Amino acid sequence: MEFLSTVFYFIITIGVLVFIHEFGHFIAAKSCGMRAEIFAIGMGYRLFGYNRVNGFTFLKLDETLDLGDHTDYRLAAFPIGGYVKIAGMIDESMDTEFVNSTPQPWEFRSKPVWQRMIVICAGVIMNVLLAAAVFWSISFVQGDRLMQTTAIGYVVPDSPADHAGLKTGDTILSVNGKPIDHWEAILQSMYLDNIGKDLVIDFERAQQRSSVVVARASLPDIQNAAFGIIPSQTEAIISEVMKNKPADKAGLKPGDVILSLNAVRVFNEQQVIKIIKANPSTAVAMLWKRGTDTLSAAVIPSKDGLIGIGIGSRYNGPVLTIRYGLAGSFAKGMNETGRIVVLHVQFFWQLITGKQSFSKSVGGPVKIAQMANRTADAGIMSFLGFMGLLSVSLAVLNILPLPALDGGHFFLLAIEGIFRRPVPQKVQMVIQQIGVVLLMALMAFVLFNDIFG
Repeated sequence: MEFLSTVFYFIITIGVLVFIHEFGHFIAAKSCGMRAEIFAIGMGYRLFGYNRVNGFTFLKLDETLDLGDHTDYRLAAFPIGGYVKIAGMIDESMDTEFVNSTPQPWEFRSKPVWQRMIVICAGVIMNVLLAAAVFWSISFVQGDRLMQTTAIGYVVPDSPADHAGLKTGDTILSVNGKPIDHWEAILQSMYLDNIGKDLVIDFERAQQRSSVVVARASLPDIQNAAFGIIPSQTEAIISEVMKNKPADKAGLKPGDVILSLNAVRVFNEQQVIKIIKANPSTAVAMLWKRGTDTLSAAVIPSKDGLIGIGIGSRYNGPVLTIRYGLAGSFAKGMNETGRIVVLHVQFFWQLITGKQSFSKSVGGPVKIAQMANRTADAGIMSFLGFMGLLSVSLAVLNILPLPALDGGHFFLLAIEGIFRRPVPQKVQMVIQQIGVVLLMALMAFVLFNDIFG
């Protein structure tokens, strides 16, 4: 069931982002009087589609058929991208039959450089606008909920935080000199505001101020692991109990708060899962709270290390809720979008200059699918937030001046605009072919890295 939900949310995420990106190219091309011959979601073989000449059809169309000014809207076999095939443009379709024919007024190559630049940039612009709309909506509907604590309730053993010397009861004061006044600011400082930098964490312990240095290389990827600190007043709460499973037989119910397992105090779901999985077919002494009552029982996990519960973490401390009106949420959404764009640009620069590990920092379809499923489980706003972040990432990646990407096309157009003559078509074709090969190699690498990295 989890596999199916992962696939479902991956398709939703990629489908929306690709559609928005390609719709930008499509609507810009049509507005500039260009013919958009194909609008495809997915890559490769045509599964089915629609155009005004043939109607709804399955599989491949007759390539000799002239659709005129009509577009074939199609779904292709591989859900890893999409494209808009614009007449008279050398692109990833590698269709170059038009090269030796007379340029037509509806073709890409016949239009002024500035119009072609608009068409090339339109996909990136739409992705940024989508992110802005997402963050605006989140700010308006949800506002900000800030955990009003910087006190550490638990340090995970053998975690980066543990290795750095942080302890339960420490209160974090600042990160790299920036004061911290709520828990979310800690995570933002670690993973967003200080990308590529080592961290200097100032904290208070027993009324004495001290600091630790955390090397950037020791910080785990936020998608896969945690730094190892849990805020004070956090507890592990049961969300679901499956019938006739060990937890149900022991009397556990949804809403129960697990206090300890085998006399080990637990604070979050990771601890609970780790201890239970470490004791297959072995009795685990469990202590939990239900309302004002404290209950206990011995629970025997299955041979797979499962007891039949859904588990999560809940923070019970003070929370500051900030609400925004339409104007305020719009301003916050625009500011958040701009900040994330800048951070992504910095991140890609760190990759290019070798300050960030490519294999550890770049995720492919498997990681995207996993994160889409996790954020969807956390709620619609969390899922939309992930989609907004991914939309910005797609925009910044596409605008890089690399062959086969939008930025590569834009770079060639910029050369044409400066020298008042287009780059020779044979050169464009070679560049495009090299770009497609490099892009496919990159996709193969990130997929391999997702699975085996």
